[in-house]
Amino acid sequence: MSDWAIRVPPRRARWYHRAGLSSRSERAFNVLSSLFVLMIAIGWSWSIATARPTPSNGNGDSTVVSPSPGAIAAAITEPNATSTAYLTDAVLNALVPLRGESGRLRAQFSAEGAPILRDTLPNGAIVTVAGEEARAPRAPSRPGVWSVAIKIGNAIRPMADFRLITLKPASEAKGGRIGLYYIGNWPAARGGAAARGNYAPPRGFIEVTAANQNTYVSDHFRLRDFLPKDQFNVWPKYLVLETKLLDKLELVLEELRKQGVNPKGVRVMSGFRTPQYNSGVGDTRGRASLSRHMYGDAADIYIDNDGNGSMDDLNRDGRVDIGDAQFIRSAAERVERAHPSLIGGIGVYRANAAHGPFTHIDTRGYSARW
Repeated sequence: MSDWAIRVPPRRARWYHRAGLSSRSERAFNVLSSLFVLMIAIGWSWSIATARPTPSNGNGDSTVVSPSPGAIAAAITEPNATSTAYLTDAVLNALVPLRGESGRLRAQFSAEGAPILRDTLPNGAIVTVAGEEARAPRAPSRPGVWSVAIKIGNAIRPMADFRLITLKPASEAKGGRIGLYYIGNWPAARGGAAARGNYAPPRGFIEVTAANQNTYVSDHFRLRDFLPKDQFNVWPKYLVLETKLLDKLELVLEELRKQGVNPKGVRVMSGFRTPQYNSGVGDTRGRASLSRHMYGDAADIYIDNDGNGSMDDLNRDGRVDIGDAQFIRSAAERVERAHPSLIGGIGVYRANAAHGPFTHIDTRGYSARW
């Protein structure tokens, strides 16, 4: 009884002496912490999505930021999206230099064993060509049309609309032919002025088979569009084709589209011509002995959306004549002004008993008009 009487009541602890937080304080702390983390996440995502090039030197040059940062930012909440988004972005970056000035090329032509995709691959990327993986890829050592894929880590991205085409070496031509396919001999082989500049013999040939002839080399053109109109039953055939020509043609079609012309109806009346074809097959009137068609950088085209096998009324004057070929010429001239690297020849032709009007376009490297 006496012990109880002299016991001193314990002092009540202050709030700052207590362990932990009260329920009310804990709820407030959790809310504030969540808001803080959310603000960081929003700021990070906004920074990625609105990234812009920034000057890298005093000359005003800019560093290039990823063309699809929004795709990465949008995929933050997906467990596997970061690597996938990065791979997609890396593939797009790798292809940019290969798409040409038009952005519509679908093929790269390469000599056997030559390096490919140089200076375009992201760090750690591996390229698969013809089933073989390599960090420094080279074209297969045999001619053909090959699919390409890029691998980064565990993710792989096939280039579904892009092909690597390995050329058949020009040294395989013997006696004016390769196998059963007659080619003839380039004037440059005889020396003289023809051997200089853009008149050098081709470095190789695209081997076109019945199976690969429908391969798209750009958005609107396939391999078969540029084959000579002879030796129909001989396979494989051999073709010379320059990507600069494809680039220029695609840009011309884009100009026509801006003028209200549907580019899907484009037809190649004459693309590559072997020396044999150029000098001795069909109506040879008007064919130059050093025709650019023999060097794979010229094409005669017309637009035929109604499917009647002839030029459409592009200028909408109620008739089909040379004015429609001139309509294409005007588009080609606008392309040359905007893209000087694609300068070349542009000519217009009237209709005759064999064909309708058409326009010649080439990339010879200097301006020519007729």
